[in-house]
Amino acid sequence: MDKDQQEYKKFLEEQLQWSIIRAQLLEEIDDKLHEMKAIAEYAMENELNQIEVKNLNGQLNILKNEVAALEQQLTSAVH
Repeated sequence: MDKDQQEYKKFLEEQLQWSIIRAQLLEEIDDKLHEMKAIAEYAMENELNQIEVKNLNGQLNILKNEVAALEQQLTSAVH
């Protein structure tokens, strides 16, 4: 294998690794969004007191921050 082929192979391996990392991050984001949806549906289907609403809002805020951090990782993975 000549030098150009080796460099191209290395480039493709890096592209594959980058794609795998992005896919993992996107899967984590998807999981968190589904969790947020479940919380919202639960809140819609049940009569909640103020403490329950506050707790659910807290959970949603935590998930929102986690999604934002994952999105930051997606954009910071400069390619």
